Amino acid sequence: MEIENAGGGVSLRKLWPLLVIIAVAVLGYFTLGEYLNFETLRDHREALIEFRDQNYLLAVLVFMAVYITIVSFSLPGAAIASLTGGFLFGLAFGSVFNILAATIGATVIFLAARYGLGAQLSRKMDASQGAVKKIKDGLRENELSFLFLMRLVPAVPFFAANLIPALVGVSLHRFVFTTFFGIIPGGIVFTWIGAGLGEVFAKGEVPDLSLIFEPHILGPILGLCALAALPILIKQFKKKET
Repeated sequence: MEIENAGGGVSLRKLWPLLVIIAVAVLGYFTLGEYLNFETLRDHREALIEFRDQNYLLAVLVFMAVYITIVSFSLPGAAIASLTGGFLFGLAFGSVFNILAATIGATVIFLAARYGLGAQLSRKMDASQGAVKKIKDGLRENELSFLFLMRLVPAVPFFAANLIPALVGVSLHRFVFTTFFGIIPGGIVFTWIGAGLGEVFAKGEVPDLSLIFEPHILGPILGLCALAALPILIKQFKKKET
């Protein structure tokens, strides 16, 4: 049964997927933070390695299911999941598993938001005038560039980069395409750090996640951001000339 507000708003039936995600995210924030952390990985590393060695395919499936769940519900521990992927499966396979799982999880949030709010909000933006319409038209005109920028710029929260495209009417295939390729640089860096955790554990240290902000790492990522922004700048420059 659909229950709509007097103004013909969004039905509760369509909102429930997004509401479930929000509820689980809030619950997870207060209950899982102390478990999905580096200490848990360190304390259970031997058991995880043994399970992987005895059941490799099952280990991959379980790992990806857990990672997808973490991203789908915006639970704490996405960085630790990426480190675990590198630790258990190495840089090459770990990167593939991490990026696939993160993309699938992001798509779940995108679809939930679009199903509940995105379609109606996009229609309202299309029907609106003035500043709102200009924003909508600007996003459509430079959609791929904006989507890649949201994925590449480290300052944009992953959750926001999943919701915003759904709320402005981005197509599913463009969202999946830009998410998969846009998170590759950061995904490889975190997997790379995870692949070296054996040495970190041996020294009794903690992984240095600030590595992503080192010039030799951040520089190429910012270069990719500049490439993604270039089409937007060129179009704006041409508009000023005409």
